Amino acid sequence: MSEKKLRILVAKPGLDGHDRGAKIIARALRDAGFEVIYTGLHQTSEIVAEAAIQEDVDAIGLSILSGAHMTLFPKVIELLAEKGAGDIPVFGGGIIPKEDIAELEKLGVKGVFTPGVSTEAIVTWINEKISPRA
Repeated sequence: MSEKKLRILVAKPGLDGHDRGAKIIARALRDAGFEVIYTGLHQTSEIVAEAAIQEDVDAIGLSILSGAHMTLFPKVIELLAEKGAGDIPVFGGGIIPKEDIAELEKLGVKGVFTPGVSTEAIVTWINEKISPRA
């Protein structure tokens, strides 16, 4: 019996209209053997959390370039917890100042990737840090 592929939801919450990076990450994850669900642009935190639950994902990767990371990352985590899915790890990337990374981690974000991080590094991090959910 083959090992279950990790299912990763890649999401673009908020009003940010640039998704090239998210699509590059989604493709790299797919090419690395993960099942990837991409939500598209302009999603609400509620839609992201609900999609993660409906798709039974093992993790959520958020891409935020708009500067709303301190609001949107914690909101997704809060909604997952409210819906009984607080065990779904959230990671993400985008234009995130170094001084915000530690605070995001305190709020429950499992990993933060800023511009310049290779797709290989993200794939390696997922393989090391994310496990299939029960």
